[in-house]
Amino acid sequence: MKTPRTQTSNSGLRGEYEGAAADYTVGQDWRAYTPDMHERWRRLYARQSALVERYACRSFRDGLARLDCAGGIPRFEDANKVLGPATGWRLVAVPGFIPDDVFFDHLAHRRFPVTRWLREEHELDYLVEPDVFHDFFGHVPMLLDPAIADFLELYGKAGARAMEMDALEMLARIYWYTIEFGLVREDGGLRVFGAGIISSAAETVYSIDDPKVLRLPFDPVRIMRTGYMIDAFQKTYFVLESLPQLIERLVGLDFGPLYETWRHAPALPAGECLPGETPITFSGASA
Repeated sequence: MKTPRTQTSNSGLRGEYEGAAADYTVGQDWRAYTPDMHERWRRLYARQSALVERYACRSFRDGLARLDCAGGIPRFEDANKVLGPATGWRLVAVPGFIPDDVFFDHLAHRRFPVTRWLREEHELDYLVEPDVFHDFFGHVPMLLDPAIADFLELYGKAGARAMEMDALEMLARIYWYTIEFGLVREDGGLRVFGAGIISSAAETVYSIDDPKVLRLPFDPVRIMRTGYMIDAFQKTYFVLESLPQLIERLVGLDFGPLYETWRHAPALPAGECLPGETPITFSGASA
């Protein structure tokens, strides 16, 4: 989840919370991006988009094409002209990590917070915290898919209850293993729809092609009990049968009793298969 944290980099626009509104929004200040930053974006885009056709799901590919952001760091206002009519979402710029309650409120009102600063040259292959490339390239194309758009609004509305019941960590795992690191069956194989995967060249290939990766069928209760990796590739990925399944499997759950039962239990280790579970044994972008 996005929580406030002191920033130490002197990268332009990075961690500049001074002047932010009460909801942590700021102006994108698009004119502050330098030619070097736009060139860095173009290189990141070229590298990742080269993997999209083979590894990304159809909704991501279609959404990315509609956003037309290959030429440089996009203006959020231009993206909003596409998002608004399509799914009712709009982007708001933020300086970096924001408090959980603020993050949930934005999602509940179909506002997606996008970090406005861009990673430095030495961070091209590994980034500790989300930047504008991760947030925009990774997340925004999927906001044009109705199933993801509806899920994120419902997720935002569920945040307040999770916080009240001291179960935020359980709810955060749902977001982590779907919106950030989710896979879906499509076109006879597996495809990526999670932003944390698709914004990383190495993990995009690893998540689909590595035969040692543990891939399990989507199970929201199992997900809420499973720990995850923050500073390494994931050891477990959960696979949707289709994007609409994300809402179909969650809307009927009574989260209250689940929180009561599991919120204080140790997290299941990532990468371990439980007795009776059947991993998805094939790998690759096509069967």
